[in-house]
Amino acid sequence: MALKITEECINCDVCEPECPNGAISQGEDYYIINPDLCTECVGHYNEPQCQQVCPVSCIPQDPEHNETPDQLLEKYQRLQEKK
Repeated sequence: MALKITEECINCDVCEPECPNGAISQGEDYYIINPDLCTECVGHYNEPQCQQVCPVSCIPQDPEHNETPDQLLEKYQRLQEKK
């Protein structure tokens, strides 16, 4: 599953630089996560870094983008090939 940022986001700016895939950007009202780039840090870290640094715990899994760990790893590998 990709992650998403909810409206509880306080725009504290700590999650964006932690994302190794560049999936987090400033949205109109709060930060957003591009599900095409989010691998939940699979391939980089053991846990999603944005969730680790978020002071208000507003980054749950996005049920609209359900992916298995294997699918997340495949996405990670595709993203690395593009770099």
